[in-house]
Amino acid sequence: MEKTNVYGVVLAGGKGTRMGNVEKPKQFMEVGGKPIIIHTLEKFVVNPQFERVIVLSPKQWITYTQDIIKKYILLSDKIDVIEGGATRNDTIMNAISHIEKFYGLDEETIIVTHDSVRPFVTHRILEDNIHYAKEYGACDTVIPATDTIVESMDNQKISNIPDRSKMYQGQTPQSFHAKRLREVFDELSEEEKTILTDACKILVLKGDAIHLVEGEVFNIKITYPYDLRVAESILGGNGVC
Repeated sequence: MEKTNVYGVVLAGGKGTRMGNVEKPKQFMEVGGKPIIIHTLEKFVVNPQFERVIVLSPKQWITYTQDIIKKYILLSDKIDVIEGGATRNDTIMNAISHIEKFYGLDEETIIVTHDSVRPFVTHRILEDNIHYAKEYGACDTVIPATDTIVESMDNQKISNIPDRSKMYQGQTPQSFHAKRLREVFDELSEEEKTILTDACKILVLKGDAIHLVEGEVFNIKITYPYDLRVAESILGGNGVC
């Protein structure tokens, strides 16, 4: 049986505007004495299933990203830093093009896409993503919704209250057969592309099945100043593996 090539795709293209008036994007802010993105990348580079890890960065931060990776990560030669795109999905397509150009792309190539500002992803979550992406072609990391979800079509009045037992909160990683994801994305109309909120929706629009992977409550996305305090608390407790 041929080996399936698996690539980590770490999305670090955000500017972090919701973090407030900060001098650099949130992925470079420090928690536990290291930039957030470094905590994230460490989880990928120590996993032997990843052929390479591709980091997508704003153009003006590529050199900075390369420098801190060399400073903090011993296996830095396993990581490529390239420019992200205008949108999240454009950024993922840039990663797929990079993999195809430098390492080759076939029907079985897997990408595990992850937010650079989710530093508490676990080995188990990464392993489950790789397993289910190989088996089903696509998977999404989620946790059950704990709050009641309220839908409002006009943003003023309640339109619907879905059954909470069937509602989940999306996290990352989201993992895919890379070639299939790109093929479906290229088939979408410009109108369909405008409603995309994440990569899974590309496949949902075309009816592809996406398997659920169990996430963790602590697999948080660091978005607001409050999240930095939560992250420091999690690191202080050493409760994440």
